[in-house]
Amino acid sequence: MHHMNHHHHHPHTLIADFTTGNVNRQLVSFAMPMFLSHLLQIVYNMADMIIVGQTLGKVGLSAISVGGDIMNCMTFIAMGFSSAGQVLIAQYIGAKQHDKLSRFVATMSAALFGFACCVTGIGLLFRREIMELMHTPPEAFAEALSYAGISMAGIIFVYGYNAVSAILRGMGDAKHPFYFISLAALLNIVLDVIFVMQLGTGAKGAALATILSQGVSFLLCAGFICKNRERYHLSLTFGQFFRPEKEMLLSLLKLGVPMAIKNAAVQFSKMFVNSWVNSFGVAVSAFAGVANKINMSVNMMSNSVNTAGASMVGQNIGAAQYDRVRQIVVAVYRIMLAVAAVASLVIYFFPEQVYGIFTDDPAVIRIGYEYIPIAILAFFSCAGRSGSNALINGSGNSRVNFITAVFDGIVLRLGLSVLFGIVLDMKYMGFWLGDALANFTPLWVGLLFYHSGAWKKKVV
Repeated sequence: MHHMNHHHHHPHTLIADFTTGNVNRQLVSFAMPMFLSHLLQIVYNMADMIIVGQTLGKVGLSAISVGGDIMNCMTFIAMGFSSAGQVLIAQYIGAKQHDKLSRFVATMSAALFGFACCVTGIGLLFRREIMELMHTPPEAFAEALSYAGISMAGIIFVYGYNAVSAILRGMGDAKHPFYFISLAALLNIVLDVIFVMQLGTGAKGAALATILSQGVSFLLCAGFICKNRERYHLSLTFGQFFRPEKEMLLSLLKLGVPMAIKNAAVQFSKMFVNSWVNSFGVAVSAFAGVANKINMSVNMMSNSVNTAGASMVGQNIGAAQYDRVRQIVVAVYRIMLAVAAVASLVIYFFPEQVYGIFTDDPAVIRIGYEYIPIAILAFFSCAGRSGSNALINGSGNSRVNFITAVFDGIVLRLGLSVLFGIVLDMKYMGFWLGDALANFTPLWVGLLFYHSGAWKKKVV
């Protein structure tokens, strides 16, 4: 034990201790690299789209958008498990259970590896059927099939990268995942240019570029963790990866499944809402794309802040510092309400300029004016869910996570959209209103959960 303590005061530790120090400063400096990572991924997805679109035209774009949707679905499932892992790791660290931490990291890695292999197998076997279900345009079918095939084969890297960055973020290190993702993004763009533009390999080339860059990023990140395992308090042996522990695996599944379901459900209901909205014609469909981009900017901020908050909450619940948990949740709300207020002022006073970035079509912009009040509601609902999500996710309470997933993802999102859009005949505005209001779900679940005090129970 003496050795452990001596280690804990090691000046070079890469683990951030969130149980003491200034809450606001920690939250911002931890959330910032995550936000930049999100931003970067969007930029390089756009670069991908532009390079493929310019070189291959509509067919290529259609192929990577269908292939991309399938990949997103797979990635969201991985992200559910890695977010769960991140919270459990934070609680182990808060409770200073470094021996268990190493065994959990081994278990989680083995689980995600096995899971990736299953997904790849199923995906490669049924990719034709999946493509048909997605209504892939016939002229893009062959390209999309090869894009999906290569992407499926490389899913192991996507899962691997998610696992290693979750391990680091659980330890409060968001900087290193950001460095590795920056590298992946640059590499991806360079390879895109070489494969798609120089070698003319089509959508296959774009898939290959993505997978190779994810692979490099994953291997470097994993190598970095191994090299610095002392500084992360990890005492892993190679054999441990082949001996996952049953109860740790169960706690990962108990928390990972609701989180994955939540991601998938929100995604699915958004697709449902989008397909309804698209039936109102081109202008509405085009504006839906613009609205998504605008909401995404606030969403990304909120995701970064509440992922950071969840790790901080996890550590403090692990360390039984309940008062600090309260401070963290309040800090998350403070930041996000400020963001929502700024975003609302911008869209209220400068709608022309904001919409003008995306389109100059007067029909689309006219819908944009109608949308302003809903946009403001959406921004604040996004802020409203952030602090609650930090508490709900950080507590690792699987039951509450599950309740939020079902209500937020399915019952209210679809229910309210159908109520306003169809029953009250508010047309496309009704669907958007339902979507914005459903976002408030975690807020009231979170308030009830907070007052019940059940969040004080450690899950590790």
